Amino acid sequence: MLTVPPGRPTFCSIDLEALRWNFRQIKQKVGPQVRVLSMVKANAYGHGALAVAQTLANEGSDAFGVATVEEAVELRQATIRQPIIVVAGAYVEQCRQFLEYGLTPVIHDLKTLKSFEAAVKRQSATLAIHLEIDTGMGRTGFLAAEVNHWTAELRKLKALRIEGVFSHFSDAETANEAYSENQLRNFESVIASLRNAGVTPSHVHMAKSAALLTIPGSHFSMVRPGLALYGVYPSPQLAKEISLKPVLSWNTRILQLKRVPSGTSLGYGRTFVTKRKSLIATLPVGYADGYQRIFSDRAAVLVRGRRAPVAGRISMDLTTIDVTDIDEVQQGDEVTLLGRQGDVTISADEMASWANTISYEILTSIGARVPRIHNHS
Repeated sequence: MLTVPPGRPTFCSIDLEALRWNFRQIKQKVGPQVRVLSMVKANAYGHGALAVAQTLANEGSDAFGVATVEEAVELRQATIRQPIIVVAGAYVEQCRQFLEYGLTPVIHDLKTLKSFEAAVKRQSATLAIHLEIDTGMGRTGFLAAEVNHWTAELRKLKALRIEGVFSHFSDAETANEAYSENQLRNFESVIASLRNAGVTPSHVHMAKSAALLTIPGSHFSMVRPGLALYGVYPSPQLAKEISLKPVLSWNTRILQLKRVPSGTSLGYGRTFVTKRKSLIATLPVGYADGYQRIFSDRAAVLVRGRRAPVAGRISMDLTTIDVTDIDEVQQGDEVTLLGRQGDVTISADEMASWANTISYEILTSIGARVPRIHNHS
């Protein structure tokens, strides 16, 4: 039974049993010999990083991935003891924090590598690092084609220990995709060159959620699932490859009901005008909560197990919906923005289609003022 915080009734329910189920399905898919680096960056994709990481740690996650040092420190202070990899950029002025909290930076380039080597050496310490290899993503990372150039610098390292090497697919939602296969070959070539140079990292990883399902050859010694942990498929066709359960649902309650005549305009800009006598419900949620303004006049919510359209522009704190066709609606009725009521579901993918975006953005855009209620049952 969920304990909903008193007052404003907009909250996200996080099903930790579904999270555990998803983790176990991933482990079964990759096998016991492959480690799992669970991605919990961006507040665990909007699900609440501390509770998610603690649950996954108890379930057997080998390591955790975050984007920033601040995210990593929060986990470490919350008694997460597994390795924490900071994937989105390391800055030499953060060196003391990496050392103090036992964090692992990802190094993307020679300049940063040399800066960290010097900084760690000044502390008379050693630090484990992961190297990112750019095999075709084009963002960050050592260029695979220049492996002979930067490998020579790796041999000079004294204070830094190369614990991991990884790369990132730009697209791996389908099997046998030519560009992904080429990226994989490039990465395998880099790993071979590193081993020939005497660099043998214990953690080699490339597969995110999609690739761990579509490209078994990319599993190496570690995979790093993100979206799949949270019960969302990277693409619809992957539902046949693994059974996942959505972890997050987003709910609120009807703040006010109002019967209005035909010809009544609703909200800023009067973009919705009733064409009949209508029953309009106002919800205490808006774009400041992450219920995006682009949903105006195109989204739907669930009330009493039926869909109700958003009517008018979404404002900062309030949203209006048309419940004229739903019987016995009452003030205070539960409203599902994302999730299931009865046999009807609104998924993160459907919400993403309304906003011309992806499910990742929907989940990570849910605002900080929306409480996350973690259900352990």
